Amino acid sequence: MSKIFTRYLSAKIKEDLKDRMVFLGGPRQVGKTTLSQALIHKYKDEHPAYLNWDDPIHQKKIKNKEWPRTEKLIVLDEILKFKNWRNLVKGLYDTLKNTHSFLITGSARLDHFCKGGDSMIGRYYYYRLHPYTLNEVGNSKSNLQRLFDFGGFPESFHKKDEKFLRRWHLERVNKLIRTDLRDLANVSDIGKIQLLAEELPRRVGSPLSFKSLAEDLQIDFKTCKRWIQILDSLYYSFLVSPYGSPKIRAVKKEQKLYMWDFSQVEEPGIRFENMVACQLLKYCHYLEDVEGFKMELRYIRDTDKREVDFVVLKNLKPLFAVECKFSDKALSRSIPYFAERTEIPMFYQVHLGNMNSQISDRISILPFEEFCKLEQMI
Repeated sequence: MSKIFTRYLSAKIKEDLKDRMVFLGGPRQVGKTTLSQALIHKYKDEHPAYLNWDDPIHQKKIKNKEWPRTEKLIVLDEILKFKNWRNLVKGLYDTLKNTHSFLITGSARLDHFCKGGDSMIGRYYYYRLHPYTLNEVGNSKSNLQRLFDFGGFPESFHKKDEKFLRRWHLERVNKLIRTDLRDLANVSDIGKIQLLAEELPRRVGSPLSFKSLAEDLQIDFKTCKRWIQILDSLYYSFLVSPYGSPKIRAVKKEQKLYMWDFSQVEEPGIRFENMVACQLLKYCHYLEDVEGFKMELRYIRDTDKREVDFVVLKNLKPLFAVECKFSDKALSRSIPYFAERTEIPMFYQVHLGNMNSQISDRISILPFEEFCKLEQMI
């Protein structure tokens, strides 16, 4: 039997439930249900404190507010598929906050779907649960290879079977489009948005051309942008914007796209870049959701096509930049160039090899597993 990891957010969520509601978002099959059930006292196969909107019996109980009054924690899973969920949840918190805690989970951006209607500011903390990363499963070469091969979603990581992974990809995308998206967004052409979802892993890592993508799928440019925003809100893909600096002629509008499930990406070098993007996004979301800092993940690219893959910003100030190389190659020429012209304190070139070299006080080449040992890297 595979080892079940205690997720990195469990203790933080448990502590915050004493003060407010907690909203837990994240991709389909990332482990939100398992985490939330583990927080319920003496949870086994069934428990009256866990209610899932996808279950018709549970739907009726939620609408009628039927749950055990003796239970301190009530979990409402996928509740945002209920049209009037905001008013329901707000009313529950306002009337029962002295006797109950509420954990609200969903496979879409709950913060996005909170907008509009009655404000819930001051009533909840919002967390985003990410797939496994190296430190969470155990920082070793063997676990890094397993993570690279099968991705960080719990089911595919523990199964570690290539045929299962291929079938799991097909099933996950199909459910995302034909269940989650249909329930949350008004999209008439489900077939074409599924084609878009299947195409996006081939667009990872390069500046994304909405125009080219729209032409390939024979859809309107604005429709293409809207559909990608919807897939972003469903934690399927995410966009990274460029970072500008007064001393470089930085591109300003070109965004790069990455997948929450990097195992969908076929080309090894691009898959590694996507894996690093997921690691850095998880780091940013953790510091934002837990510590309250304003975090951003960007990249650097100038008009002469010099580029460094990622820059992490904290409260609008750059913390460090990361360049990805599949093997332990020589230092990218772009790193010294941008180091001279920006105020980025540290540049790391990370790879899957063994080279570990301190080039200067601001520039390092190091294996990815060594990079993951840096402070607060989750």
